[in-house]
Amino acid sequence: MTKTVRSETRDGVCTVTLDRPRRLNAINAALVRDLGRALGAAMADAATRVVVLRGAGRAFCSGDDLVEFPEQTRSEPVARAFLTDLQRVSRLIVLGEKPVVGAVHGWAAGGGFEWMINCDIVLMAEGTRCFLPETRFGMVVTGGVTALLPRIVGQQNARAIMLAGERIDAARALALGLAWRVVPEAALMDEAWALARRLASFPPRGLHDAKRLMGRLDREQFEAALELELEAVLAVFLDPATKSRVVKTPE
Repeated sequence: MTKTVRSETRDGVCTVTLDRPRRLNAINAALVRDLGRALGAAMADAATRVVVLRGAGRAFCSGDDLVEFPEQTRSEPVARAFLTDLQRVSRLIVLGEKPVVGAVHGWAAGGGFEWMINCDIVLMAEGTRCFLPETRFGMVVTGGVTALLPRIVGQQNARAIMLAGERIDAARALALGLAWRVVPEAALMDEAWALARRLASFPPRGLHDAKRLMGRLDREQFEAALELELEAVLAVFLDPATKSRVVKTPE
């Protein structure tokens, strides 16, 4: 079976790469499982102090692979398992003790945008575009974003992004606090690796404690949001009208 995620650890940094470039790293069940395994292994690996999350090819992640939506939603157990695996990725990024640096370029849409929001520090390439298309299909987000996004960008901006599907370019993402820095695309990975290696050079306890303490007050809200989002999206996944909208929508 072809792996959809690659991992490499060097100098205390585990680089996790989404590797479905022909589909712009669109999310399917295999990618979600592979990403969960890769992040889980990185969080458990004593040699890893920092994780860099990136996408191969022309995009970070273009969101759910609509071609596979009928399979993802063919039954309640299948849909629930897919959504549970999807949320496990968000839990590993947000609640894992090691910092996760997002290196984002091209498109970060849907679940890809959610994973970007989950990251601790985001470096973004010029020309990046982000948006949440879920309401277009009658859906909601699944990555705890209903709790996280308003804290980052404020209520009004969060509503525009989630309800209206506002498209965010790199400059806007920087202004909203969704990205820490915007750099030329050719320099993105050099900048991400430099930041990650710098963090990895620090004593790990300080990194772990800082991440844990900063997230302490958000954890309860994040977990509650995940549970509510899971049930809301599951209901929509199993609604025949949703499948009809997805099938009729051009990719």
